[in-house]
Order: sequence, then C-alpha cells, then structure tokens
Amino acid sequence: MSFRHLKTLLIDVLVLSIIVFSWPNLVSAVSSSDIEADIIPANYTPGESIEIRLSSFATNLDSVLITWYVNGKNTSSGVGKKSLLTTAGAAGSETNVAAIIALAEGNITKNILIKPTVTVLLWQANDSYVPPFYKGKALPTRDSEIKVVAMPEIKVGGTMVDPKTMTYNWKKDYSNETESSGYGKNFFTYINDYLENSNNIDVTALTVNQQYSSNANIDISNIEPELIFYIKSPDTGVAWETAITNGYTVKNGESIVAAPYFISPKDIRRPEFAFNWSINDNPVTLQSFVKNFIPLKVEEGTSGTSKLRLDIENNSKIFQTISKEIELNF
Repeated sequence: MSFRHLKTLLIDVLVLSIIVFSWPNLVSAVSSSDIEADIIPANYTPGESIEIRLSSFATNLDSVLITWYVNGKNTSSGVGKKSLLTTAGAAGSETNVAAIIALAEGNITKNILIKPTVTVLLWQANDSYVPPFYKGKALPTRDSEIKVVAMPEIKVGGTMVDPKTMTYNWKKDYSNETESSGYGKNFFTYINDYLENSNNIDVTALTVNQQYSSNANIDISNIEPELIFYIKSPDTGVAWETAITNGYTVKNGESIVAAPYFISPKDIRRPEFAFNWSINDNPVTLQSFVKNFIPLKVEEGTSGTSKLRLDIENNSKIFQTISKEIELNF
C-alpha cells in the first residue's frame, strides 16, 4: 500500500470517527417544537377548569424537572410534573402559561396561550303555531323545521371577530353537515326526526387563518302538541289569558276557540289540517272558514252537560294528530 493510499484511509477513518462521536449530540438536541402541549378540553369556555398535558417522543419528561408559570408567576414545580390544572379567564382574555423543562443539555421553555372563547346558540321553531299574544317560545314537535344560529365571541388583538367572516362546521347528531357548513354560514336549518325525542346540534366556528376557534353544542327536544280551549265573548273577544277546563258553564252567545299549540305548519288555515268537531259524539259541520272556532247556542230554559270534542288531523304529518275533550255545563 502506498503512502498516498494510507494517508487517504486515515483521513476517511478520522472523518467517520468524528461523525460517529458527534451523532449522539445531534439526536439529543431537543427543541420546544418536540414538546406537545394538549389542552383538555380542547374547546374550553370562560371560567372553565382546564388541564395542560405535556408529552414528547424526543425526550423522557418523567425524569426531568418541570416548572410551571402562569402569567409569569411560579405556580408549581416537580420532577416529571407533566400536567397543570388551571382555570380559563374571561372571554377574550389571554393567559400565558410557560413550562420550563430542565434537560441535561439545557432548559427548554414551552409556551401555551390560553384564550377562552364562547359561542351562544340560539334556536327557534320556524313553523310552530302559537296563539296571538302568546309570550312564550314556539316549540318544535316531530317533523318541525328548526333554525339554529351561532353567535361566536372571539377577540383577536382586542377586536371582536365578525361572525360573518368566520368558517362554520355544523354537525347534527354527531354527523357532519357538509352542505350547511362553510364560510359565513352561521346558521343551520333542519327538519327534526319524528323517530327521535331530541337532536344534538354541534358547531365549531373558526377564524379564516384557523388560529382561533370556538365550539358549542345543544340538545333540542321535541314535544307533543297541546290542544287548549278558550272562550270568546261577543263583548270582550277571546280571553287568551284563561284556558277553560271541565265544568265550564257556557253563556249564550259565547264560542269556543281551540289553540293547537306547536302544531306545524303554524298557519292552521292550510288545507292539510282537518278540524273534526263533535258534541256528545255527534259530528258538527261548520260553515265558517275559521276551523278552530265553534259557536255555542244555549236554548233558553234548558240546562245540563254536554261533551265537546275536537280531533285535529294533519294529512301531511301523521305524527301531529291531536285531540281534546271537555265537559261543558249550560
């Protein structure tokens, strides 16, 4: 072997040795990006208790000292202390959490920003009947149309993000509603399932850059429609504030008005509704176009008790049949 070949071989061995001895230092260089910080729950609300958990595939966190700071204040410390319990602040506030991890090659700081958001979900039954002057909320029955509106409150740099400029991901009963999701779609309309007692509606609102998000969900229950009778007087009109029950004494000239609460559609004049009145099991045919109205006439000098019944059928929605029967004195 020539001197030149020997010299080349020695140089190659020296270079290989440098690479081999340097390799452990290369693989052991851990950065903050090698440390994962999970916030539980991921979609937290203002004032909610949360947990921050650290994990890493690049180093063993169980054997190193970890010190936690919240807004610059030392809150806890310990070997292998990979988690921290804290509380989210008010909506739009920012809480800076820092975990200082003391590794053999030096300290690493993992910064976590806690910025709670809130989304309010408002819903309404679009086509549910309630009588005039009713102060409550129209509620959904089976096969009703319901509209849910999301109102996210997300602040970026002290400015509230316009809900119309956000992206929304809607779910119904845990299934993605892709057609109803997308940019600016802060509302979701659906027909509730007549086979289910309730539906779970979930939405996640995200800023366009996807740096901020807010989640909310709600269970919307179906109810049974309810038929209530009221008295209409020729002098004072309908007494909507007082429902009549068994044993009401009818005065001559009064009428009975039926209010089929929450039946759908809300226009009870529609042809798919059949109002079948009967007195003492005898059908009564009304000439009036007002289906929920029946006039009563008491013959002078007579008294007794009569059974008044109303059966309402919805020919387009078979699960919205409703009936009521009361006894009237005269």
